Amino acid sequence: MLENCILLSLFAKENLARMSKEQLNRYDRLINEPSNDWDIYYWATEAKPTPAEFDTDVMAMLREFAKNRNREQRLRQPDLEYLFEPPR
Repeated sequence: MLENCILLSLFAKENLARMSKEQLNRYDRLINEPSNDWDIYYWATEAKPTPAEFDTDVMAMLREFAKNRNREQRLRQPDLEYLFEPPR
């Protein structure tokens, strides 16, 4: 679904390079195990409570990112060139 594509891809661009191996594993589990993409969106936006099995530090990071406190325009996924840039 488009909302998750935008949310998760922008979150990934901003955070993946500085995540630990354990956090990357939790992120991978989060984006691959739930059978309903809407669940991830509802958990990230706090419209529904996150089940204990997915309520991790990574989900806390995603929830904070979803709040968009800097009021950035988030209208499309980032270009993939960032994948080839050195980590900041």
